[in-house]
Amino acid sequence: MPDYITREGMHKLHKRMHVLIEERKEVIKQVVTAREMGDLSENAEYKAAREKQRNIEKEYNHIKYRITRLRVIDISKIPKDAVRFGAYVTIKDISDNKIFKQFLVGIDEIYETENEYERISIASPIGKSMIGKKVGENFIVKAPRGKREFVILDIK
Repeated sequence: MPDYITREGMHKLHKRMHVLIEERKEVIKQVVTAREMGDLSENAEYKAAREKQRNIEKEYNHIKYRITRLRVIDISKIPKDAVRFGAYVTIKDISDNKIFKQFLVGIDEIYETENEYERISIASPIGKSMIGKKVGENFIVKAPRGKREFVILDIK
């Protein structure tokens, strides 16, 4: 089964791949320059450049693999009658009445957001626990610090 991602998330992955391609070009130049300095066994610049090159290749290949496994979902077409992938959800912690605003996304799109909604993965304990719930319904999250109970206040 493929993992889900928003259009925005897929765009960011492709953008990151292009950045890595440009970084790779620069690192290859660094490797060539360092190699020209002579003895590679004692050449710290060469070793550092090769390590950076390996890291870039590893990240690039990981993103390339993930893209083949991801299914882009148009979140504007998902019904808002229950919590689903792509939902903007407002919840309240029953124990302290603290309010949280969360945007349910795929595991590849957990990054800073420009609005008040925190991005959380549908694969996270809280994400899994609220899937399918409707406004007014409670759900329990089994977290490392114990069980926590929440109520769904709003779904957009």
